Amino acid sequence: MKEEVATEKYLKIILAECKKGNVLHQEMLYKHFYGYALSICRLYTYSNDDAVSILNDSFLKIFSSIKKKGYSSSIPFKNWLRRILINTAIDSYRKNVKHYYHLEIDNEETVYADSNIIEDLTIKDILKLLDQLPEMHRMVFNLYEIQGFSHQEIANKLEIGESTSRVFLTRAKKKLRILINENF
Repeated sequence: MKEEVATEKYLKIILAECKKGNVLHQEMLYKHFYGYALSICRLYTYSNDDAVSILNDSFLKIFSSIKKKGYSSSIPFKNWLRRILINTAIDSYRKNVKHYYHLEIDNEETVYADSNIIEDLTIKDILKLLDQLPEMHRMVFNLYEIQGFSHQEIANKLEIGESTSRVFLTRAKKKLRILINENF
């Protein structure tokens, strides 16, 4: 509990200095949340380089927002940061959508993955599997299963229909089952 209070005070000081444009404190904020932010960005990209690019774009938005209007503590900073990271990843996808192609799953047979295999997967294994999904399937899967957004929220964020979001999620899960069976 004391550690949590100390962290909140530390964060308030850093944010106050970031509002003043203090580069040293901006760097401290960046380093403090780097691992957390990178883990979120990596869920929406196929490479660490792309994830770092999204992370850097996000922090530029964060620093600009803090400097212009300050950070409002009405929501926890980490939640605010997470929302900016996800929105920046979605913006990046929209900007580069013309470079992506969508693979469809032709296989209609039902595939079941052994739950024991799934429990033994490492983070690295999971990222490898997610890297094999088509971009839109991966995006919807992450937003729904990992970040907890509803299909309506996903539809609004990605500018697609709710039913399209459901279809992409179903296809992503099916493709992941196939990949798990093929690779493990």
